[in-house]
Amino acid sequence: MKLPLIRLGLYLFGVLGVHLSAYATPDLPSGKKIDQQKCYSCHAKKSGFGNGDMIYTRGDSKVKNLQILKSMVAMCNTELRLDLFPEDEADVAAFLDNQFYKFK
Repeated sequence: MKLPLIRLGLYLFGVLGVHLSAYATPDLPSGKKIDQQKCYSCHAKKSGFGNGDMIYTRGDSKVKNLQILKSMVAMCNTELRLDLFPEDEADVAAFLDNQFYKFK
């Protein structure tokens, strides 16, 4: 009887641990590194000017708040199969917010 409870406890800890890690303090240097390695070149192509940062600073940006920014990072991760963990997504969003958007 104790073994199933232990398994359940470990399962819940794992699920909650992963979930809660997305709310940990963001690692801005990690977010910058991920952006440079996995995001910049694609955004440089999309901008048409070879500058991946232009997508963040364009006037017609779809990103109007932090929640949308997080959603866009998650969408890119899923659609492009970037294999980022939730904490990586949080780091990228925090870096982009800090570097470009500066949402309150």
